[in-house]
Amino acid sequence: MSAPARPADPERPESPCIGVCALDDDDRCLGCRRTRAEIALWTRMTPAQQWRLMRELAQRAPSA
Repeated sequence: MSAPARPADPERPESPCIGVCALDDDDRCLGCRRTRAEIALWTRMTPAQQWRLMRELAQRAPSA
């Protein structure tokens, strides 16, 4: 029997990754709209930084 999954940290948002991992000409992911640097830094960001980025992502136009 496997161990139960750990619950997500309630202070941190879920990753915005939707599994469409390809970068456009502006180096932004076509799926989540994060830059390459934002993707690389995600796990090292504080919860506040992650929430700030989530708000910014909501304002970014989807990649065409």
